[in-house]
Amino acid sequence: MSPDDERNDGLFGGSGETRTRLPEGEGGGDDVYGGARRSGRGGRSSSRSLVTVVGVVVLLIAAIAFANRGGDESSSGGGDGKKAGSSATAPTGEKPVGGKNSGIPSGFAHDEQGAQSAASNYAVSLVSADILKPDRRTEIVRQLFVTDKVSELEGKFDKTYSRDFLDKIGLDEKGNAAPGQTYVSRTVPVGTKATAYSDSAATVEVWCTGAFGTTGQDTTNPVSNDWFTLTLKLRWADGDWKVESFRSKDGPAPVNGDNKVSPADEIAKAVQEYGGFTYAR
Repeated sequence: MSPDDERNDGLFGGSGETRTRLPEGEGGGDDVYGGARRSGRGGRSSSRSLVTVVGVVVLLIAAIAFANRGGDESSSGGGDGKKAGSSATAPTGEKPVGGKNSGIPSGFAHDEQGAQSAASNYAVSLVSADILKPDRRTEIVRQLFVTDKVSELEGKFDKTYSRDFLDKIGLDEKGNAAPGQTYVSRTVPVGTKATAYSDSAATVEVWCTGAFGTTGQDTTNPVSNDWFTLTLKLRWADGDWKVESFRSKDGPAPVNGDNKVSPADEIAKAVQEYGGFTYAR
């Protein structure tokens, strides 16, 4: 599988209709990030939001109470005030990675859980702003893909992210945004599912959301939210899970919320200040 195979739906770093959306109309010069609402549901939003917040708080309180009760019961008979076993909030499962290579998590466990962890982290890199930068893209491809696919994919990625393509989304030949603008392609895995697994290969679906577009006063590609599912076929090679092929499709996508759209500079600041995570199943 490659950038030209099956349906990519603009997967790569905000490259097409799915990950990057142009404005539906040119408008009258207003800031598309301004006070506009994502939907026109109007007056119902405040009351519904209040009910939602109250409901969430109640559930959180109940969950905390239940967790604390479970921890107290597990400590009976200790006599020294220390609880036996792990606490209710301790992490469980395999350690997600043993290290990083070129800033990308590596060293995943050789099991189904490790394959899902690898797929989650690889999805973040494949749909990132770095994939549009030639030098960084080379590192990503060589780190993520099995050796016998690297040469082919480097050529296809380079062809996909040509100078003309980068120019259309407002980036220079090095994948950088114009002065005063910030290109955003931040992917967040929501969940994973292994549809096939063996000791040597795995197929994992990663349900993702994220923010994609360009901040700045003159942008024609404002940052918007998207939902998509990335399917990765993995192979155990060189002591780690590596990508053999991949494809994407739209959704599942929930109904848009009533969030007020943030100004462009607030989005750019958030991207710079909030770091990403290492994901684990």
